[in-house]
Amino acid sequence: MTSTLSTRSLKVGVIGLGWAGQQHLAAYAELPDVDVVAIAGQETDLLNSLGEEYNVVHQLESWTDLLDVPDLDAVSVAVPTFLHATISIAALERGIHVLSEKPIARNGEEGQLMVDAARKAGRVLEVAFNHRLRQDIQELSRVISAGEIGRPYYARASWLRRRGIPMLGSWFTNRDKSGGGPLIDIGVHVLDYSLHLMGEPRVLSVSASTYSELGPRGLGGSARETADQGRGSAFEVEDFASAFLRLEGGGTLILESSWASYRDPEDLLDFSVLATEGGADLKVRSAKQFSPGELTIYRDTAGETDDKTTSLTTEPGHPEVVSTFVKHVLDPTTWAEQDGSLALNRARIIDACYLSAAEQREVQL
Repeated sequence: MTSTLSTRSLKVGVIGLGWAGQQHLAAYAELPDVDVVAIAGQETDLLNSLGEEYNVVHQLESWTDLLDVPDLDAVSVAVPTFLHATISIAALERGIHVLSEKPIARNGEEGQLMVDAARKAGRVLEVAFNHRLRQDIQELSRVISAGEIGRPYYARASWLRRRGIPMLGSWFTNRDKSGGGPLIDIGVHVLDYSLHLMGEPRVLSVSASTYSELGPRGLGGSARETADQGRGSAFEVEDFASAFLRLEGGGTLILESSWASYRDPEDLLDFSVLATEGGADLKVRSAKQFSPGELTIYRDTAGETDDKTTSLTTEPGHPEVVSTFVKHVLDPTTWAEQDGSLALNRARIIDACYLSAAEQREVQL
């Protein structure tokens, strides 16, 4: 950065123009003193239309060209997972702050390289975990943190889909490009908000199983995606995963994630917890649409059942993810703490889950 941020607007770029990239772009556009000066993507029509809509000066097909835009302060990386590390490290080495989409990378090894680059450059590296910012999850976090249900000791959480393979035959179903299936794609959200709700306990060990029963048969996606399957990758990842996590202090967390399974047609995102003085259930139907969550708190008062259920509306979390990232970029005192370590922790746990499933044993962390 060649000039002081206090005297000019923050100059940002967005790499990747799919759904996630568009969320970042829209969020930046709503912030004062932030200028989106560059976007990069290979979809020419989308590049032109978004560039015109947001009045972006530099509309580029190559991410390498975007990183060469003068005085660029920060960049969002919203591309397929196999490119996260390459692009993020290149940006950090140029002194550019990075907000990457989840997961941090295909595995913990790549994630560590990203964290190392952020620390060496003295720049911010954050990963977009937007679901922890849902209003219902934030309210449950408040209840648990305030001690209203006592000490949590057992939790179960999931994100389950009936037909939700993102794109059959795409990079999502190619193990080398994606790093895995629903566990690393949507399960990482479940892992993140669950550990957040439970107070960030250290995971001591995992025992996991993965299944690939529907995807290899061309099931679990839309009719169009099924028809296109033969044009791309074979289905090389799981379509369902389950994991048992032992937590420091004696707690337990059970995780489930599926892209495709014979269950209720609506997506289900949930979290249930048992604690010493109460419990809670959070259920969100049609999670992809950020529908309201139903939160029930279970407690007894004077020996009588005193359960309460509320329905909490919510908005997609990307605006807050982006605004928080911008706040950190504008405050150099936060840079050392925002180095991607939390996202790396999630990646290490998922690595252990995949190893456990492959070797059919419990894995220590």
